[in-house]
Amino acid sequence: MPKADSNIKMLQTNFIRENRDFTIAGLTKKHFKDAEQAVDRIIDLDKRRREVQQELDDVLAASNNKAKEIGGLMKAGKQSEAEEAKAVTATLKERSKSLDESHKTIEAELLDELVKLPNLPHSSVPEGRTAEDNVNILEEGAKPTLHQGALPHWELIKKLGKNQAPIIDFELGNKIAGAGFPVYKGKAARLQRAMIAFFLDEAGKAGYTEVQPPIVVNADSGFATGQLPDKEGQMYHDAQDDLYLIPTAEVPVTNLYRDVIVAETELPVRNVAYTPCFRREAGSWGAHVRGLNRLHQFDKVEIVQINKPEESYKALDEMVEHVKSLLGKLELPYRILRLCGGDMGFTSALTYDFEVWSAGQERWLECSSVSNFETYQANRLKLRCKGADKKTQLLHTLNGSALALPRILAALLENNQQADGTVKIPAVLVPYCGFETIE
Repeated sequence: MPKADSNIKMLQTNFIRENRDFTIAGLTKKHFKDAEQAVDRIIDLDKRRREVQQELDDVLAASNNKAKEIGGLMKAGKQSEAEEAKAVTATLKERSKSLDESHKTIEAELLDELVKLPNLPHSSVPEGRTAEDNVNILEEGAKPTLHQGALPHWELIKKLGKNQAPIIDFELGNKIAGAGFPVYKGKAARLQRAMIAFFLDEAGKAGYTEVQPPIVVNADSGFATGQLPDKEGQMYHDAQDDLYLIPTAEVPVTNLYRDVIVAETELPVRNVAYTPCFRREAGSWGAHVRGLNRLHQFDKVEIVQINKPEESYKALDEMVEHVKSLLGKLELPYRILRLCGGDMGFTSALTYDFEVWSAGQERWLECSSVSNFETYQANRLKLRCKGADKKTQLLHTLNGSALALPRILAALLENNQQADGTVKIPAVLVPYCGFETIE
């Protein structure tokens, strides 16, 4: 696994100014449109901002000196010269006011340009534009051979319910809320609860502290972790209170540390949270999103780490191993992909996607993304660490699904369906759910 690219500090104008070509190359790898023009625009705005700031400082210094001079002239009885100095001071004050307004305008323009830039990719990120270009780095577990007549989960659930009522009812959810909001019944509901408890317990054993955060966040929180202004169209928004339903627990859990200086002795920070998640998934359609494959509301257990830059890629490796252990205990075949530049998230420096094999559909389903954001989120969060030398530095943030439930449930149902019509439950979940099969 890779080590940190220690010189990457996105959203900091001094880094962009001093590493123009490197920044352009990284943005180009992520297929950011007009990377060179965007970087040069930022460099130009930064130059203008610093020039205006310097002139403002000079004018304010001159104004202060004149104010002192006026006092001396008044004491010396030089009234006419004092009046001339007052006139100069008035002119300087008007100029400082104008410069201050210009400075604020340029700063706003600069921030507007900076937040449009995605994080730079780690040097190990492969070239590529789409999911087809992702690199398969590991495949574990044997794909099950199903009996003749095996079904995808959206057909299988109809045969598992009582009185011809499916254990996962999409039509009832559609009546109550709309498409993408299923109702889980009986053993499906208990299996959901069992997986949540199992994932939380396993995270606790791995040293993560469980938290229960809000499932709505304000705009500042969405901005801090990079959902805003990038993903407004994917988030459910309550305009009256200006609150957003969370797309992942990453957002509230990471924002626990917004505007915080963490003592070095408190690192690494490891948190885990279960939450429902909400995504509009605008434009999603087709056979690949049937059933549990893509929902507007789903349950997920999320692990979040905050660490020193020199330790963050070791932490990423640990998180990858944790997700591997979960899938292994669930007896699910899976593979790990290193995402290419064009398929990565806006805020990520390096992402590994986990996919489980769905035997009923005969396709891979993404069930987890594990990412290192390096300093990208920390810079927005103003999340820093103070070391023994009393100096502060930005920290690295990381997160991962451990795990998202819908596609795990789909794979469990499909892979474990038996010729007699039952579904066998993985042994590790039996103590949590209290049954070995779904009939």
